[in-house]
Parts: sequence; structure tokens; C-alpha cells
Amino acid sequence: MDIAKRTTIGDIAKRSGVSISTVSRVLNQTAPVAEETRQAVLKAISDLNYKPNLFAQALAGGQTRTIGVLTQNLGSHLYDVILHGILRGINGSHYSSIFADGSWQADREINALQTLFARQIDGLVILGGIAPEEVLIEIASQVPLIIIGRDIAALSGQCLRFDDFQAAYDATQYLIRARHQRIVHITGLLSHNDAIERRNGYLQALKDAHIEPDPELIIEGDFLESSGAMAVEMLLMRGRVFSAIFAANDQMAYGARLTLHRHGLRVPEDVSIVGFDDLGYSAYMIPPLTSVARQSLEIGEIAAQALISLIKGEPFTLPEIQSTLSIRESVAGR
Repeated sequence: MDIAKRTTIGDIAKRSGVSISTVSRVLNQTAPVAEETRQAVLKAISDLNYKPNLFAQALAGGQTRTIGVLTQNLGSHLYDVILHGILRGINGSHYSSIFADGSWQADREINALQTLFARQIDGLVILGGIAPEEVLIEIASQVPLIIIGRDIAALSGQCLRFDDFQAAYDATQYLIRARHQRIVHITGLLSHNDAIERRNGYLQALKDAHIEPDPELIIEGDFLESSGAMAVEMLLMRGRVFSAIFAANDQMAYGARLTLHRHGLRVPEDVSIVGFDDLGYSAYMIPPLTSVARQSLEIGEIAAQALISLIKGEPFTLPEIQSTLSIRESVAGR
């Protein structure tokens, strides 16, 4: 099979009667070139139908035009929406992305980071995770870094923070205003800061309403549906009395809803439920789930655009992401 010879910048230089370095300056716009010379080079590029080897060009310039993204749960609706936002954020920037999954496990996060660094990434976005702060600070000293969903004092300008405490406070307060007092809280893994902040927001809302928190109504889950189902099963087996559930994410709310159904308990007539994250499926639950919502697509887009600015040495500001409560039909007053 014959393979057509690829046009090189040497061919362009020969055709336009200039040096290879001059062609390079025109292609990369790294230094001024006389207009007559520039036009001659551009004509040669057009005549020869030259297509630059972007990968080789990037390596020569010390960049690969690639950003790495470390997520924690590929396949999760929430993370997938954020990843789509990142793709939207780099659209038109000439950067591409590589994704790796840490699965909320420290050793897998480190392996994923090593894989990304082996690809000579120009910058990195990290979604959540449990890597120690000192590791992230070290990474930030080596490559431009944006962190989503964690607050690290030494990297405060590079962290896209969430209002987990306030969002959980508002969700719990909504249930209290509906005259619920025996409110279950199914937490996420309490090794995760977001789970801790959501639990703290729940506790503060009870305190401000002069409701004594009952430790037996606080059950630790793991953000998966099965843990929500098991939490409610455990409460019912122990005979605990409650009229509402605030789950630290929608997936656990789904599991809680299933167990209530299996025990003949109606939502919201017998038990009200509020979730967190407002996943796309939540509006189609029976009944539709009231849930804390944040603009996940915009989160990814903001992070990607900030990272590109950081790579280029341009100024940027990361806002704190605010949440709202999507009120549907899973809560009834007492």
C-alpha cells in the first residue's frame, strides 16, 4: 500500500524561500514576521495543503494540550453531568481531556494520578476524593490544578467550594417547617468532608429549632442506594419512630423509598423524604423527590475554564457554588 508523503515545514520553507525557523514563527505566532514574508509562508501552506502535527507541535512547545480529570465514580449521574460540563468548558479551547477514576479509594486515586501524569497533562481537575491535602498541595506545585468540592486553605483560590452545610441546613429546615421533628438523617461516608458538612447542617437546623437530636436517628450510609435501603430497614427493625428522612444524596433516598414501600409505608403520607444532588431521575420517582439542587453542568464548565486560565497564567475567580431546594411531592406536613 502506497502512503502519501506528509508535507513538512521543510517543504513549506523551500517553497516560500524562507528558513524553517521563520515558518515555525509564522505557524506558532511566537515572534513578529514581516508581512510580505508571512503572506508567502501562508500561501505555501495553502498550496501544499499543509496540516500541522498538533501533537508533535505541542511536545516541541512543552505542552500536550491535554488536561487530566480525576473523578470518583464514573457512571454516577452526578459526576457524569459535571464531566459533561468540563467537556463543554474546554470546547473551542484546543484542549482535550483524559479521565481517570479514583473510586473514593486512596490507593486508586494515587494510581490514577500517576496514570494522568504519565500522559504529560498540562493541567488537572480533581473532583472530590480523599487524597491527603499535602499530596494535593505537592501536585499543585507541579501542574496547574483546580479542585472541585474540597476546601484546602493553602489552595483556596483553586478550590471550587460547595455550600454543603447551608444546603443541608435549608433541607432540614424545610422538613421542620412542615412540622416534622423526628427526622432521620442518612449520612454519606463520614470520612468525606461533604458528608460531615451535610450532617452538621442537619444538626444545626435541629438545634436552631430547639429540637434535641436523637443519635439513633442518624445512620451512616455510603452514598449508594443499598445503604439507604439498609438504614431504613435497621430503623424499622429497631422500632424507631420517625416521620421524615433527609438523605445525604438522592441515591440513598431511592433506597430508603424502596424499603418504606416494602413495609407498606407511603411517601409522603406516612414518611416524607428529602434527598441531595437532584439527580435527573429524582423528578420521575413516585412520588417525585424533593432534593437539594446545584448546577452540576455549570460546575464542570467553570472548573474547566478556570483551569485553562490557570495554565495560561490569566486571572480567574472561582465562586462558591450555591444550592437551591427543588420542591416536589415527597414531603407532606404533619
